[in-house]
Amino acid sequence: MKYPFMIADVFTKERFAGNPLAIVFEADGLPDETMLKIAREFNLSETIFVHKPQSVRHLAKVRIFTPKFELPFSGHPTVGVSVALGLRHKTSAIRLDEQIGTVVAVMTPTGKASGHARFGLPKLPERIGDAPDIDAMAAHLSLMPHQIGFDDVMPANYSAGVAYTLVPVKDASVLREIQFQRRGWTKIFGHEVKGVLAYTPTPQEDENDYATRAFVDFDNLEEDAATGSAVSAMVGQLAAAGRFGEGQTDIVVRQGAEMGRPSFIEAQAKMEAGKLVHVGLGGHVVINAQGELDLMS
Repeated sequence: MKYPFMIADVFTKERFAGNPLAIVFEADGLPDETMLKIAREFNLSETIFVHKPQSVRHLAKVRIFTPKFELPFSGHPTVGVSVALGLRHKTSAIRLDEQIGTVVAVMTPTGKASGHARFGLPKLPERIGDAPDIDAMAAHLSLMPHQIGFDDVMPANYSAGVAYTLVPVKDASVLREIQFQRRGWTKIFGHEVKGVLAYTPTPQEDENDYATRAFVDFDNLEEDAATGSAVSAMVGQLAAAGRFGEGQTDIVVRQGAEMGRPSFIEAQAKMEAGKLVHVGLGGHVVINAQGELDLMS
């Protein structure tokens, strides 16, 4: 069997920036172990597989794999596949079946091989526990304890479908100093979380409101260029900390600059009576390559 695929850069308008993604179409009938092998073959942070939808009202069912395991939700594959499907089917309305639930996206083409997509989270972010000891976290990040936290925002564990330890830091210079210790990270952060997101406000930067660095648990702990699920969790913590007023607030989050893959993630938070009622995620996508996987024996 032959399976069409695309390679896309997500959360960027430029080629060879953002977070790369493999998209495999017509994946019905592929066993789980084969999808995992394909994800390992592409060796990107995530590969998304497109299946026939469970409902006639939906465009596709999708499944997301890292080179190590399946994820119930991830931001950059959702944005990337929404643009790819929108371009492929010439539609702006995208409804996807994901493990976490139904995702509704709006896609706007920006060229023959590029577009922008935005979707609402099917699951609002929530606090799921306390972060580890600050001294231990600081040491693991190669920081001093006093560099952790900004204003009254301190580390905590949050999830919008994927669990992260969120580590606010004083400013962007501290973010650049981080050298994450790969060995023994689960002893500090535990097995429940899938990664660590360090972040800070960037009032001196014109293009964005926050800057982040994410370290995620794939085969080896690696830095990630753009992590929509972690930014979604971050929005939950910022809402709980009172950083958003009533109504909708739009923010832009940069990530990946420290690893040479600048990314810009768009997020929206809507507050009603002091309560977070909606979180949106979006960004630009560029398609770089198309081809076929040949799995014939």
